[in-house]
Amino acid sequence: MRRLKDNNKVFNFEILDCTIRDGGYLNDWNFDEKMVKELYRNVSKTGVSFIEIGFRNLAKKGLGKWCSTPEKLINDLFKGLSGIKISLMVDFGRVDLSAIPNAKDSRVKMYRVACHRDKVVEAIGLCEKIKQKGYLTSIQLMGIVGYTQKEVSDIIRPLSKSSIDYVYFADSYGSLFPRDIKRYIGFLKPTGKKIGFHAHNGLQLAFANTLEAISNGIDIVDGTVYGMGRGAGNLPLEVLIIYLEKTLDNKKYNSMPLMDLIDRYFIELQSELKWGYSLPYMLSGIFEVHPNYAKKLVDYHEYKADDIVKVLEVIKDLNPVGFNKDIMEKVINSGFVSSVDELEDSKHDEVELKNLLKKYPIKYKDRHAGRDFLILANGPSLKEHKKEVDKFIKKYNPVIMGANYLGGLFKPDYHAFSNKKRFINYIDQVSESSKLLLSSTFDKDFIQDYTNKKYETMVHLNRVSNCFKIKEDVITSNCRTVSILLIGVAIVMGARRVFIAGMDGYKSKENFLSKNIHFYKESEEAENFRLLIEKHNWNEALLKSINIFLDKQGKEGLHIITPTNHKYFYNSIYNWIK
Repeated sequence: MRRLKDNNKVFNFEILDCTIRDGGYLNDWNFDEKMVKELYRNVSKTGVSFIEIGFRNLAKKGLGKWCSTPEKLINDLFKGLSGIKISLMVDFGRVDLSAIPNAKDSRVKMYRVACHRDKVVEAIGLCEKIKQKGYLTSIQLMGIVGYTQKEVSDIIRPLSKSSIDYVYFADSYGSLFPRDIKRYIGFLKPTGKKIGFHAHNGLQLAFANTLEAISNGIDIVDGTVYGMGRGAGNLPLEVLIIYLEKTLDNKKYNSMPLMDLIDRYFIELQSELKWGYSLPYMLSGIFEVHPNYAKKLVDYHEYKADDIVKVLEVIKDLNPVGFNKDIMEKVINSGFVSSVDELEDSKHDEVELKNLLKKYPIKYKDRHAGRDFLILANGPSLKEHKKEVDKFIKKYNPVIMGANYLGGLFKPDYHAFSNKKRFINYIDQVSESSKLLLSSTFDKDFIQDYTNKKYETMVHLNRVSNCFKIKEDVITSNCRTVSILLIGVAIVMGARRVFIAGMDGYKSKENFLSKNIHFYKESEEAENFRLLIEKHNWNEALLKSINIFLDKQGKEGLHIITPTNHKYFYNSIYNWIK
């Protein structure tokens, strides 16, 4: 037990090294015995209280000796050595209680039982049986971020009534922030047990979170030499020890033995086994999911970062226990991460182009040259951020182009339709002050059946292509989404910059979970999910093509200013109205 002073307040806490146990995920627990012996010898000089040298799980083919850590191995390796207390971990459901002798016959002093939230009560029972053999016992609550408030409440009484010595909460996905630590300690205080914290480094916050835990009265914390551990790794033990060396006057901590270990063993191990901060493990932390979800997606070498993000968003909402391969495959097989193949640039059909221009001479060329344009799509963010959009309009005075149903939220300068069903459903919602824009695919007789309003024709050619072109002021593109078409019209009208609000995209967890895709509810939302994803991917490709087109014209790229799944184009409205 060590004492840390901070502003005259004293914190008592212990430190546990779990380098071999946690680092074993990287090499299947195949550590050299000499190295483990040296680790024990050196860590014992640092001020650490426990060393967890492996699991006492059932032996499994293909896994090394430190996964089951037989008593004979411990006795033979550490014979004649004095040092810190030895600990082992068991995974609930993977242990034979008969393989744990009575404590008086073992060098092991403590067992930790790791369990997920659906097995806590049973795991407490296992701890009690191990306690009866004479050991210190600890329960490790895996994936604490996945617990509901009720699940936390339900385990407090069984824990408090037990004889367990330590209750650990594990930041299994490396997703906790320092502000979260006090809350989880507060949740577990009513158990009356010593509380432990096991940090992971997915967001590079293991050290910060551990210091926060110490400041909030934690009883024991974990670390590993050089941060060795699965994925992004753990709290680097040497960093904590160096910090304590530099901030305490009692000289009880010693980092040099750890530096020696790192120099002799761990630099080479890290180069070989590759642990530490990386994109997939950072994403796992952000979305509070098991790191294997991100790792598997990256290992496929098929999915872009934005696809991985969207899958993790869905998995987070599904809140699985640990890693469930079936859930991941369900999301992938739904088409959620399908892509649009690159297509060759579509060539204009010169005859069709001439006939189109003859029928619909373009009169809006450069009509608003040099003006900013704001295109209003119909995603939920348009309503959620109406106040901010109003401020944007007041500040920049853009030409406003709206699409489909706007629910009276805005009265745009231009109100457009390119989908006949939506035109029929919403034409009566168009403000008298808005100029009506209709697709050149609408014939005159069809239009007159539903409105006598004056209108102007948006002249475009539809092509099954992910390329965007404007030739002789005619837009050629895949214009299934009216907002995409309006971007083209804005460019022809002479837009200096094009801003878009409400283009949220369809590739979102809300759509996967069958929630609204617009700020209003309509029958079109019954569209097949795969078709929505296909539409999203086409739009993404077209937005990129439009950016390339604008760049060639020496103009700025597109700015989607409300939250969107087209992340590359997102430039928050708060950056513009501040």
